[in-house]
Amino acid sequence: MLRGVDEENSVSGVTWRDQFSQEDQLQRQVTALYTLLANLYGSDKLVMKAGKLDALKLMRSKVLTERVLALQRLVYEDPTLDKVPQETEIPSVLDDIEEEIADLIARKTVEDKIEKKIAERMQTRHEEYVKEIKLQVLKEVSGPDNPYTLKKYAELEKLEQISLSRSALEKLRPASLDQVVGQEAAIRVLLSKLVSPYPQHVIVYGPPGVGKTTVARLVLEEAKRVAYTPFAADAPFVEVDGTTLRWDPREVTNPLLGSVHDPIYQGARRDLAESAIPEPKPGLVTEAHGGILFIDEIGDMDPILMNKLLKVLEDKRVKFDSAYYDPDDPGVPKYIKKLFEEGAPADFILVAATTRDPSEITPALRSRCAEVFFEPLSKQAIEQIVIGAAERLGAQLDPEVPRIISEYSIEGRKAVGMLADAYGLALYEQYKHKPDLTVHIRKEDLLEVIRTSRMTPLTKARGSEQGEIGKIYGLGVSGFVGSIIEIEAVSFPAEKGKGKMRFNETAGSMAKDSVFNAVSVVRLLTGLDVNDYDLHVNIIGGGRIDGPSAGVAITLAIISCLLQRPIRQDIAVTGEVSIQGKVKEVGGIFEKIYGAKQAGVKEVFIPAENKEEIPSLLDGIRVRTVSTVKELMDYVFVTH
Repeated sequence: MLRGVDEENSVSGVTWRDQFSQEDQLQRQVTALYTLLANLYGSDKLVMKAGKLDALKLMRSKVLTERVLALQRLVYEDPTLDKVPQETEIPSVLDDIEEEIADLIARKTVEDKIEKKIAERMQTRHEEYVKEIKLQVLKEVSGPDNPYTLKKYAELEKLEQISLSRSALEKLRPASLDQVVGQEAAIRVLLSKLVSPYPQHVIVYGPPGVGKTTVARLVLEEAKRVAYTPFAADAPFVEVDGTTLRWDPREVTNPLLGSVHDPIYQGARRDLAESAIPEPKPGLVTEAHGGILFIDEIGDMDPILMNKLLKVLEDKRVKFDSAYYDPDDPGVPKYIKKLFEEGAPADFILVAATTRDPSEITPALRSRCAEVFFEPLSKQAIEQIVIGAAERLGAQLDPEVPRIISEYSIEGRKAVGMLADAYGLALYEQYKHKPDLTVHIRKEDLLEVIRTSRMTPLTKARGSEQGEIGKIYGLGVSGFVGSIIEIEAVSFPAEKGKGKMRFNETAGSMAKDSVFNAVSVVRLLTGLDVNDYDLHVNIIGGGRIDGPSAGVAITLAIISCLLQRPIRQDIAVTGEVSIQGKVKEVGGIFEKIYGAKQAGVKEVFIPAENKEEIPSLLDGIRVRTVSTVKELMDYVFVTH
């Protein structure tokens, strides 16, 4: 009979022995999976997990399919699974369960490793923290100093008590606006720009040493005393030189606008660097907030940095940026978060000083600023400065001392320096004999300073009442300072049409063109052909002429030597000459008149087109306007 059953089951290809063997194998496989879970979670935890997932009864069942369902609930952690798998489905269900258990074991292994590393890291941090606390306690108990460092500190404190002297320039610098000499008009204009409820940015033009920085500082002090200005009593005056401002395009360093000290590149404070937090460092524009930022020689400032400064003038704030800044990091201090998110305040008034011509200053800056012009100092102003400085020194002067200093300097700073040198020499000589008397600065003391310093007078040529043939004074400008230019010409008869003309090439191409224009005008006005003469035109001293303003002077010098008519030597002329004999407009009229006055010239002739540029106050010099060279000839030639 058994054989018959075997034969019957074999019809389907599976004998009862095979079925028994397969069921036994599945039982073993399920038991092995339960053992694996018990090892993974622990027996007690597995039982508790089965209770929570309503799988405990199923897990203890003797029915294989129910045990498999319990296994599903445990592995997938889903108590809603209630479909008991069919026996034919058990192999595939167990395969899925094995895959899921493999994932669980893998995750468990990784989690164990991470937990181990975390425990190790926490232990290391704990040890470092304990070490740091110990060091802090030691510092609190013993302090950072030791006998060696305390000795060094005492030596430094002793050195601080020693002071040789303060600078003579600091002592002699004007302490109030009424002590500033020769800049009355500029001071009034600057006061109108800054001592106001709505102060303006300003560019101050002028030669060096005429008081631009001093006046700006004193004007701020005046503004702080006036109730209606926005300047507080502690408004800062921040001074910087545009020629020395340096910055890094990566913004690692920028003393003017500020920069960000990243943890890697430049390192913020130690505590910030360890936390990888960048630290913004505000610059001079923030230091000047609420006051004045004075930039000297702004014409020499880096153009890109200038553009960045102009942006700050518009925004009144400085923005900071860093790839290391994380706005969501709870460890970022409030002040750093504020600087990154709102920027640093930079609401200040810019006062920029320069010795350059306005045309050399960027139009973007000029459009944002009012412009104030400081005048070159006259001889009389230099003399007043010297006398005032001597009073502040408590010294007496020989009457000639102020006049001699004015011959050698048009800068107040340099004049005061010469006086200080002479004072030191006089004080030393006097102290050896009579130490208690007032210091008397003699003419001889000053001349010794001039000789040892190898100084030369600013103006060697001087106007005179004598007339000379072929010589005339032209006028030039360099850096807001005018000066006279000595021009001479000489002619000799030559073979008709074969004359030669010479001109010193160092004077420049502009002056050479003026000579050629002058030749045409000479023939037009005198009827003489310059080609019949050997003609030599010279700029005494070889000075370079950058513009055409010497054309009229060259023309008159040539006419004088050809006609043998002497030219007055107490006059100076300026103007471009056209080939039609007209005197055309030139620049720098104010400075040229100043230069002529310094040289002792009594009368200056300028183009009629420059009439509006004549200064309103003329002291000791006369200015005439002319339109043609022919008109000018009636004034410059000696008539007797």
